[in-house]
Amino acid sequence: MANKALFSGARAPRATAINEAGGAAYALPADHELAQYAATGCLNGTFYASASEQLDRLTTLVKRVPPEFLAKTALYCRERAHMKDTPALLCAVLSVRSPGLMAEIFDRVIDSPRMLRNFVQIMRSGAVGRNSLGTLPKRLVLQWIESRSDEALFFASIGNDPSLADIIKMVHPKPSTPARDALFGYLIGREHDARALPEIVRAFEAFKVDPTGEPPNVPFQMLTGLEIGPKAWKSIARRGSWQMTRINLNTFARHGVYEDAEL
Repeated sequence: MANKALFSGARAPRATAINEAGGAAYALPADHELAQYAATGCLNGTFYASASEQLDRLTTLVKRVPPEFLAKTALYCRERAHMKDTPALLCAVLSVRSPGLMAEIFDRVIDSPRMLRNFVQIMRSGAVGRNSLGTLPKRLVLQWIESRSDEALFFASIGNDPSLADIIKMVHPKPSTPARDALFGYLIGREHDARALPEIVRAFEAFKVDPTGEPPNVPFQMLTGLEIGPKAWKSIARRGSWQMTRINLNTFARHGVYEDAEL
């Protein structure tokens, strides 16, 4: 009989690496590992790896793959994996590695106000080797702003570090209409013609003065800091999205929304 110690069935290949938990593991090719990080990593602390350790690993991996793979990965992890920080980081890396590819994918990856803020924050942080936007990224950010409606820009003014106002001050967009000129002034806190503001902004400002009527149809974050009553909160709840409703169930309870049995 053959030696059972040698011929006892299939054996797992020898481990080639140590994972973050300290266990035996298998090293992946750089493109495979980058794709896995991009589609599942959150760039926040996890049980076995800190946020800085994840960022260090990502910045190591991006140097070991071609720019075309970075661009494809950024698109996949934004459009299919619905990630936020990593695709913005990959776009920022491409601004150094391959600006042309960054320009090709910019609108598909930087597709929301939050993504725009993430991109600008990363670009100015020095994490990818630069501390400013630079000519081409600045032009892409300008185009992003110019392609949005007045209402969309007003709604995009939620959020900080950087805020939309900060970004406007960085890139200096040129207003194309009196309403856009007034909106830019309103957002960055400079003198403007209040009568020329878009209708939704005027409605919001009027509600701030007298918050007893029907609240304007603006993102609820703009209203929560105001002294509004149960009637307004019921209107907010009635038109809330699924996500907004899910994370505000307790808030609705505190403000008497559930006292309306029909609602």
